[in-house]
Amino acid sequence: MNGPAALRTWMRRALILAVLLPLLASAGTATEPAKRLKIGITLHPYYSFVANIVGDKADVIPLIPAAANPHNYQPQPDDIARAMTLDALVVNGIGHDEWAQEIVKAAGRRDTLPIIQANASVALIPIGGDQGAGKVVNPHTFVSTTAAIQQVFEIARRLGELDPANAKTYRQNALAYAGRIRALRARYMTRFAGLDLSNFRCATTHGGYDYLLQEFGLFVTAVIEPRHGVAPTARQLATTLDTIKKAQVQVLFAEKNFSLDLAKPIEAATGVKVFALSHINGTQFSADEFESAMRDNLETLAEAVEYTQR
Repeated sequence: MNGPAALRTWMRRALILAVLLPLLASAGTATEPAKRLKIGITLHPYYSFVANIVGDKADVIPLIPAAANPHNYQPQPDDIARAMTLDALVVNGIGHDEWAQEIVKAAGRRDTLPIIQANASVALIPIGGDQGAGKVVNPHTFVSTTAAIQQVFEIARRLGELDPANAKTYRQNALAYAGRIRALRARYMTRFAGLDLSNFRCATTHGGYDYLLQEFGLFVTAVIEPRHGVAPTARQLATTLDTIKKAQVQVLFAEKNFSLDLAKPIEAATGVKVFALSHINGTQFSADEFESAMRDNLETLAEAVEYTQR
């Protein structure tokens, strides 16, 4: 076929291809589902933070079982298997989940797994009332409202970098979640405004509450345990009891479910009143665990201060 007829045939085919190629390309794209991130977490509060940030846009995968004690955790084979499936891992990174690095290393993911340092933008403080000579950074930033909000925004920012398609949703969800935490704190700020905090003196079984206390202008006079989970020697305990008596400490904060056995003898020896605070750990992970536990903590803190006003 030559001449005008051949030219018309070629042009007809070219026109058909011009119409079909974009349709075929778009059809191929439509059949490819967007990747849904699997985001690992190490501690209970980080499950709540990430779950509220991502909503239904990603999966939140606890690295270790819910009932495990993070203070002395030993990595298990199942943890390594989970680490191999993750797209990112949110960690405390300042002394509360060192075992996470062991798991990541054992999984062969040290160079391929993005690690989100939740505390990257948090102003860290030392453990108040610590018996040691040096200053030790307090890793319990999640027992707080201010530091928790800072961590929520840091996590949302990093997740947005890893998942740009959902970055806007993550920011919006983080703002809404932070708003609820601020509203919770505001209710108790109003309640504390009517209390005299000038003579409030407290001790703690260990250094887990400094971030929470400083939000309300309160500070720790003495810490019972030399390190978390380590019972004081007879001499250390005697020194601490003497400090409590001399400083006229009225209140002792103990960790709910963990250190009440240590607190009760101190209560009997010094006359301090024991109150239990949560470190936000339990037997199940949930999106609302942080808000629920912090609501209880703030109520307990208010009750403790009110007790000293009687």
